[in-house]
Amino acid sequence: MQIVSETRSHGGTQGVYTHASDACQCEMTFAVFVPPQAAEKPCPVLWYLSGLTCDHSNVMDKGEYRQMAAQKGVIIVCPDTSPRGEDVPDEPDNWQFGKAAGFYLDATEEPFDKNYNMYTYLVDELPKLIGENFNADMSRQSIFGHSMGGHGALTIALKNPDRFKSCSAFAPICRPSKASWSKPSFEKYLGSDQSVWRQYDACDLIADGNRFSPILVDQGDVDQWMEEGCRPQALVEAVKGTEIDLTMRIQEGYDHYYPFVSTFMHHHIAWHAEHLK
Repeated sequence: MQIVSETRSHGGTQGVYTHASDACQCEMTFAVFVPPQAAEKPCPVLWYLSGLTCDHSNVMDKGEYRQMAAQKGVIIVCPDTSPRGEDVPDEPDNWQFGKAAGFYLDATEEPFDKNYNMYTYLVDELPKLIGENFNADMSRQSIFGHSMGGHGALTIALKNPDRFKSCSAFAPICRPSKASWSKPSFEKYLGSDQSVWRQYDACDLIADGNRFSPILVDQGDVDQWMEEGCRPQALVEAVKGTEIDLTMRIQEGYDHYYPFVSTFMHHHIAWHAEHLK
């Protein structure tokens, strides 16, 4: 692991790091905020997954998470959204596929299967690196994300319920196998057999018996992507008749972007901190 930068913030340290990833077969960059409490004891870990077109830096610059994370003594890990590099296959003119659009899955179709293994990267490889290099209590982890990252948080939590204490999302893509801005990407990454897609769709995972609680979702009611892309009602319908504890909050007047995310960021971190005690 190489240090790109480390900066003091709210008594803790905001760092950016790179490493050679086995899962993604390229150099990967990620950000970590370490709160001041980590100087004395291991701290719980909260994973933040970003959305389409983003990398590790967007939430660093716009998310306003450090003050609350420092107050609550929570490490925040912000991975990249996809593999990067000149040798990584991409569609440069398609913002919904390829670089910055990894959808937190393991691709099975050539040529994407070599690099686009973000699920394995986030579930296996990067947690080991965090546990080895930071004063992190890996027995206490939670996960949240925005848009595509909200989809990633939901699916990863549903598939790994024993690892995480809580899961939340800002305007997640709740039904990516059906939404127009994600369905074409699923086909390119995973092939035409839509039964394979179910493992990366939160609503299908729930229908197939996966369970996770608690889940908190904030969705802006003037989000231009709400009905076609995010589909929050699909998640509400999916949890009916299950024991899943879902809180769905429709926020009046908010759209899809970081002014919305940053408004409710402090509440999400405080909510996760309670579950990470």
